[in-house]
Amino acid sequence: MKSDLFASEHLAQPSAAPGMTLQNAKSVKYAVNGEMLARQGSMVAFRGNLQFERKGQGIGGMLKRAVTGEGLALMSVRGQGEAWFAHQAGHCFIIDFEPGDALTVNGRNVLCFDPTLSYEIKMLKGAGMTGGGLFNSLFTGTGKLAVVCDGHPVIIPVTAQNPVYVDTDAVVGWSAALETGLHRSQSVGSMIRGGSGEAVQLMLRGEGFVIVRPSEVTETAAAH
Repeated sequence: MKSDLFASEHLAQPSAAPGMTLQNAKSVKYAVNGEMLARQGSMVAFRGNLQFERKGQGIGGMLKRAVTGEGLALMSVRGQGEAWFAHQAGHCFIIDFEPGDALTVNGRNVLCFDPTLSYEIKMLKGAGMTGGGLFNSLFTGTGKLAVVCDGHPVIIPVTAQNPVYVDTDAVVGWSAALETGLHRSQSVGSMIRGGSGEAVQLMLRGEGFVIVRPSEVTETAAAH
């Protein structure tokens, strides 16, 4: 049987060492030797002796799900083997944390991570202004985190002199040391959303960066 489908770049090779690697631009391979953590529902294939167990989110996670309808629902993967993770053909990136690194990530963008990383669900101040994307996971420690992004992300530098305002639906993550707040804008909301009512942006100030995903095309816009 012959096809470009069977080209070598598409073939899953045996892992050289435990841990995560990019299988391709839209999937992550994890060679499990003990335990790792992943977003529930993100496993697309596995081989070997692996057990999957739902992991509780704790009070913070339950609060997030109650308020926003979203949550970082995790599963623990234990044993010896290999597993592949992906989410809706989104672009995957692996972030290697070194001592002292800290990154805040929106739960919808978390794919999988090493158990050596610590995570804590946090709520932004003033989150009562709006209902979505305001509960995020703070990652610290050493190890690797795989994130998934709809489309190609944009990395925007943030400085104390030039704060950045990001649509709460578009933010993927940001430097944990940044000062954050919520900003209401009637005029901006009317222009970028094409409708009436107030828009709420995430304001970031300090020294660092913010990761933004391109906004999805709405069904209404796609029809035109």
